[in-house]
Amino acid sequence: MARFLFTTWEGGGHVQPLLMVAADMIARGHQVLAISDPANAADAQALGVPFRPWTTAPFQTGKTREDDRLRDFEADNPMAVIERLLERVMAGPASAYAHDVLEALDAFPADVIVTQELLLGVMVAAQARGTKLALLSANIWSLPNLPGAPPFGAGMAPAADDQERAMHAMVAQMARGLFQSGLPALNAARAEYDLAPLDDLFTQFDAADAILLATSPAFDFAPDPLPAPFAHVGPYLADPAWVEPAPPPEGDAPLVVVSFSSLYQAQEKTLRNVIAALSALPVRALVTTGPTLDPAEFEAPPHVRIVRSAPHGAVLDQAAAFVTHAGHGSTLRPLMAGVPLLCLPMGRDQNDNATRAAHRGAAITVSPDAPPEKIGEALTRLLDDPAYAEAARALGAKIASDVAGRNAAQALEALL
Repeated sequence: MARFLFTTWEGGGHVQPLLMVAADMIARGHQVLAISDPANAADAQALGVPFRPWTTAPFQTGKTREDDRLRDFEADNPMAVIERLLERVMAGPASAYAHDVLEALDAFPADVIVTQELLLGVMVAAQARGTKLALLSANIWSLPNLPGAPPFGAGMAPAADDQERAMHAMVAQMARGLFQSGLPALNAARAEYDLAPLDDLFTQFDAADAILLATSPAFDFAPDPLPAPFAHVGPYLADPAWVEPAPPPEGDAPLVVVSFSSLYQAQEKTLRNVIAALSALPVRALVTTGPTLDPAEFEAPPHVRIVRSAPHGAVLDQAAAFVTHAGHGSTLRPLMAGVPLLCLPMGRDQNDNATRAAHRGAAITVSPDAPPEKIGEALTRLLDDPAYAEAARALGAKIASDVAGRNAAQALEALL
């Protein structure tokens, strides 16, 4: 039996997978403690994972748009998004995250620390204490330090020739440079805990004994094999604790399920355009708004039902198409059910996930600013052309196989 300390922050879809891995470690006989925002206490409790909130480090007590401390929906360009990540999550609060982790280690002397990959302060604490460290990314890798992967953010496909590979390397190097503005804050945290300064922010990742990608290698564009210490461990996907039952509208028409981000991304206009498109089509639709939007803000005819949440595992078995912002879980789970996607990516990892699904023929991507007519045309094409469903079933079967073989727990035990 060993002790594992898991840490994350309230950033949406990465919380549930990390807690699922923590629950797996408990089932294997280990002692576990999770640290996260108080907003995630119920998620941990639902999985039986002992929980401790951040105290010195920044934290959220709720999941509404008002609670969101990153507020990347207010950023008007990619650099502004990176600056917010650095200032509010990665580097700015690094000392505070390190303080809380070291305080937790005094009471719970972990053999291994497992953290979400953006928490540099947790990495500082692990290095200062000499504790084994694993990073767990519940997604494709989002940072510019994985050689051979397409640059993250713009939805780039794999390089087809030397010219494209050179372009990818140049974009990755530029992105790497943008993150260096967080280096002073990171080095200040390192100095506080008697660690030498770094010349490159990404050198901090060298402290990790393992970097585990909780996604499907069949879905990813990452190199095969991955360079150490990276490793695919398979997707960890489930409905969050706050989901409630919601039956779709009755009838025999094809069912379209709509799900946008559980975080706020100023998605009201896009969602209204989707609802308008569905209102004019001979389908049934179940539209989920998530915890940040009130269903009462939207109007729809009887064949379009608008709810805050629905158990995707149950409704996807009935669905003919899925309309989504293309978050990681919202992309993989419909594919596993053999359901093709209409993707309207709004930022973050969404362009990249949409590209991966469309590259395999299982999705159509349109702009989040697309008018209802264009959304309706794309959705009609998705429903009428069986090639999309066939591609979704083929890709989904491979993803499901990777889910069945997921092995984060074994990878963590290998660090002992």
